[in-house]
Amino acid sequence: MREDQKNLFIAMGLSLLVIIGWNFFYGVPEAQRQRQSQQQTQLPPQTTPPQASQPAPSTTAPGVVAPQGAIPGAPAPTLAPTTPSPAPVPVFGLTREQALQGAPRVRIDTPSLSGSINLRGGRIDDVRLTQFRETLQPGSATISLLNPAGSPSPYFVESGFVAQPGSNVVAPRPDTLWTADRQTLTADQPVTLTWDNGQGLIFRRIVSVDASYMFTIRNVVENTTDQPVTLFPYALTSRVGKPRTEGYIVLHEGFVGVVGDSRVQEYTYDNVEKEPKQTRLFKGTGGWVGITDKYWATAVIPEQNVAFEARFAAMGPPTARTYQSDFLEEGRTVAPGASIEATHRIFSGAKETLIIDGYQANLQIKNFDLMIDWGWFYFITKPLFWLIHYIYQFVGNFGVAILVVTVLIKLVFFPLASRSYVSMAKMKAVQPEMKALQERYVDDKQQLQKELMELYKREKINPIAGCLPIVVQIPVFFALYKVIFITIEMRHAPFFGWIQDLSGPDPTNLFNLFGLLPFNPTLIPVIGPFLWVGVWPILMGISMFVQMKMNPEPTDPIQKALFAWMPVIFTFMLGAFPAGLVIYWTWNNVLSLAQQYYIMRKQGVKIELWGNLAGLFRKKSATQS
Repeated sequence: MREDQKNLFIAMGLSLLVIIGWNFFYGVPEAQRQRQSQQQTQLPPQTTPPQASQPAPSTTAPGVVAPQGAIPGAPAPTLAPTTPSPAPVPVFGLTREQALQGAPRVRIDTPSLSGSINLRGGRIDDVRLTQFRETLQPGSATISLLNPAGSPSPYFVESGFVAQPGSNVVAPRPDTLWTADRQTLTADQPVTLTWDNGQGLIFRRIVSVDASYMFTIRNVVENTTDQPVTLFPYALTSRVGKPRTEGYIVLHEGFVGVVGDSRVQEYTYDNVEKEPKQTRLFKGTGGWVGITDKYWATAVIPEQNVAFEARFAAMGPPTARTYQSDFLEEGRTVAPGASIEATHRIFSGAKETLIIDGYQANLQIKNFDLMIDWGWFYFITKPLFWLIHYIYQFVGNFGVAILVVTVLIKLVFFPLASRSYVSMAKMKAVQPEMKALQERYVDDKQQLQKELMELYKREKINPIAGCLPIVVQIPVFFALYKVIFITIEMRHAPFFGWIQDLSGPDPTNLFNLFGLLPFNPTLIPVIGPFLWVGVWPILMGISMFVQMKMNPEPTDPIQKALFAWMPVIFTFMLGAFPAGLVIYWTWNNVLSLAQQYYIMRKQGVKIELWGNLAGLFRKKSATQS
């Protein structure tokens, strides 16, 4: 192997180490969930201009003032109107169950969701995902996505109308008590919420939901007065308190949306806090905005032919920060004796690829599939997921599907890899001539390079061909990492034996003798994160070590030491990575080893593997003697 070729391998290996090391050591924030010091309920918004103690950020047309109701301390508005914002007061010691008992509710009962709609405010603030559980333990609780005000982690969605600022029209508020025409919302039976403002306006929210995670809300206002009234449709998703995030640079968590013809907008909670007035505004026609976690999300979706202004905002003091993603449409005037209607959709559920893509196709929601963070290699990542998913339908195991896909990837790249290994074999065959040239032109580097190039040309050797398979497969590697790490389909997906979750690390550990000692080494302060070394990471390190021994050892002592330690470093680095990725890498190494062995034998080149391995024992024996 040429010196510059070795240097390229080293540079690529170090680059990969830097990426993995940064992600592992600096990308993970504190794991402990931040909890609010004060729990909060809602105060009703007003239609008069906000005072200094009750400001609200703005989102739309100039010349009108936002209704009150924002958290104290939020920036004062310059434009308006705005979607209602929480205006909490402290509530201490309430559990989620206690908070749910504080208001009358309509039950939600579908194949995918359970929970309720709060008739006090007409919000959807109680949603559980019945198909997903928090852990693999039997009897583990189902995932609680939305939670009411007063609970430890308030998180809710709503849709409706706000009044024309400056008018005396009373619109629904967070404390408005709605009446319902039935007690349960199902996938077959919608619920109609009704409220009379006492001024001749009758508000209705007709709420329906499908069998998955999409709510549809038809907001209807009937004007029985003799005067026209202007109202502004809005929808929002809001959560109080910064949630715990995974913290990986390859995963976006926080605000997300597509507004108009813009690309996907992704802002972390901290990013929005750094924006002027802690607000980021967008304008466009069609799209959606929301808040995303790793596997779950909420989003509010206007009609796709309607212009709107969207907002990502952080409001309130750090001890009780509210993060809100919302949109406000242009004002609509309802004539006397007439009615107006605004239809919004609300997504609240798991980011299942098939379902998300179905909503994009069937409901024509602009770029809704980008709610899943497919990353820069979208054109590789998503097709790779669909290939794995397609094979899974036949083999019934995502781990096996990953192994099959690895074989297919190897077949696709076989011509390139074959040329690479042939070139490496030829390079090895001319090593004596190269060595002779290096000795002859030891003091003339320019002539040496000229003679080497003539040698390559004469023997039809491409000196960089050995690097091409690695360069080409790096995007595939990261795309597969992305698929395993972000897709909910991989969450809690078993392989065989002790691997019951391909998206999590190998649960075995060398440092407690694979479970014989009753403690978890990864919980040791300071050094614990370095001690994720299970069976599969060890197998991966061994396969990487054997693969390196297939080639002649570098003559440079620094390079030799680096190549010797690289499998060990990667074993520790990848120990905490998803088991599915480590299994892929191990299997890929084994296939590469077999492929290289076959091609080198076919080219009549000596296999260095056995000699290099025997050399280790000879050196050990010589040292001992």
